[in-house]
Amino acid sequence: MISVLVVEDEEITAEANRLYVGRVPGFEVAGVVRSGGEALRFLRRRRVDLILLDLYLPDMHGLEVCRAVRAGGLLCDVIAVTSARDLEMVRSAVSLGISQYLLKPFTFATLNEKLTRYARFREEAGEIVGQGDVDRVLGTLRGRSELPKGLARDTLDTIAAELRASPEGMSAQAAGTAAGVSRVTARRYLEHLVELGVAVRMPQYGGVGRPELLYRIPMES
Repeated sequence: MISVLVVEDEEITAEANRLYVGRVPGFEVAGVVRSGGEALRFLRRRRVDLILLDLYLPDMHGLEVCRAVRAGGLLCDVIAVTSARDLEMVRSAVSLGISQYLLKPFTFATLNEKLTRYARFREEAGEIVGQGDVDRVLGTLRGRSELPKGLARDTLDTIAAELRASPEGMSAQAAGTAAGVSRVTARRYLEHLVELGVAVRMPQYGGVGRPELLYRIPMES
């Protein structure tokens, strides 16, 4: 069973989250706490696999809780729960190793999907052999882990490797040439990497007409 600590200061929301987690097969609630301080004290007494962490707590920010968890060497994953729609907040959460980000208000179906992906991530993390496996495992936290119909794993790995070797980014045409496929086919693979959260797309301006799309893998990926 995957043990979960629910950290939420609002009583009704905390109870709802507890019930939601309990409904997902393979998960159990290890405890429910109402503040950051309580969460840290709980974690010193008992190990958990996952923290469902509200970011706005009465005594400290959820990101401070994450920093304390990491500084204390506590090995657990975190799903951040918040109503904040601030890009800087998301970036800070990612930098602290928060695995997923859940926006309030959310339904049971949404949380169920997040937890199901997390469980699949844990199952597949022990099967890593090459870079393609790393991308696949990380992709389970962000979207579908199976390749869409018509895409081949070897070609995906080749295009991903070419992107890593080109920090300035690559066009679909350049990626297709490197992988030995057409520009249209290469774009399908590139868009799949974007969907997984492995790559990002960015417009390149400079010529007449519509800007060319470039794809790249951020350094932290």
